[in-house]
Amino acid sequence: VQLQAFGGGLVQPGGSLRLSCTATGTASGSFFSNSGMDWYRQTPRRQREFVAFATSSGTTDYAEFAKGRFTASRDNAKNMGYLQMNNLKPEDTGVYYCTMRQYWGQGTVVTVSS
Repeated sequence: VQLQAFGGGLVQPGGSLRLSCTATGTASGSFFSNSGMDWYRQTPRRQREFVAFATSSGTTDYAEFAKGRFTASRDNAKNMGYLQMNNLKPEDTGVYYCTMRQYWGQGTVVTVSS
């Protein structure tokens, strides 16, 4: 299974970004639909930390700092996951990763700066 997060970039404080995560090489279509997708980030100040979680049925969970600003979602037909990030802050700067079970993708860099 290969996961790839993309959609990062440079955004001003208060701006928005939508990260995407694609899953390829799944042994069967049920892997994606039966696996939750987590988002983590590595920031300059902190070790890798949990950001959000989404199941294929729409159940979500968020770190405290993400509640009310970030939204995790899934498109099972496309084997895609998304992380909509609004009202971004400089402290959100970091490398964002998507994971499913033991699989981690390469991260995408988010920079929030004026």
